Amino acid sequence: MIEFKNTTKIYENNVFALSNINLDIDRGEFVFLVGPSGAGKSTFIKLLFKEIEPTTGRVLVNGEDITKIKRKDVPYYRRKIGMVFQDFRLIPTLNVYENVAFAMRVVEGSRRDIKKRVPMVLSMVGLSKKYKCFPNELSGGEQQRVALARAIVNNPSVLIADEPTGNLDPDTSVEIMKILNDINHAGTTIIMATHDKGIVNSMKKRVIAIEKGVIVRDEQRGRYGYED
Repeated sequence: MIEFKNTTKIYENNVFALSNINLDIDRGEFVFLVGPSGAGKSTFIKLLFKEIEPTTGRVLVNGEDITKIKRKDVPYYRRKIGMVFQDFRLIPTLNVYENVAFAMRVVEGSRRDIKKRVPMVLSMVGLSKKYKCFPNELSGGEQQRVALARAIVNNPSVLIADEPTGNLDPDTSVEIMKILNDINHAGTTIIMATHDKGIVNSMKKRVIAIEKGVIVRDEQRGRYGYED
């Protein structure tokens, strides 16, 4: 599903963000990406989302070498990838329904498909009754649910979550993780970068730990392994 093959990323001043990464993630896996700040997690995600290119090596998604995708074709590739951020990134002038529908309009979804799919995903994240609300009328947890709905509305094969619970209280974080777990059980591969030790240790999923650009641990049913 996802493969890193001898993948290295070197930034300016000869800073190694990732060094010779070799990794396979199977379809339908739920993987936590952990490690101290500056370890290389963000670089890993940016390579997958094709925001940056590796210095050497390859990155394959669904068997396609994304390092060879031309710039003009990157938006088409990203349609297959859902992305959730710590800061939600909702459009403040659009209501809940419109924020989620916008993701379908970007990929030229039909009006009929939008009317069918958007209510379905809003129901999945528990926001059916809030579809007319604007982001500033929602709690942080509700905004993150909208962001999740937007990320999955186009039925991506991969969902990347970058610290999705970072700004949320513990109870709300548990609710968001339950939704992510449900999405995963429906078949979507999930890669989540996090510093939340409690979530990682309680869910017992695969844990990939990165330090100084190198994978130092890759465990099924793993633990966080870092002190705050």
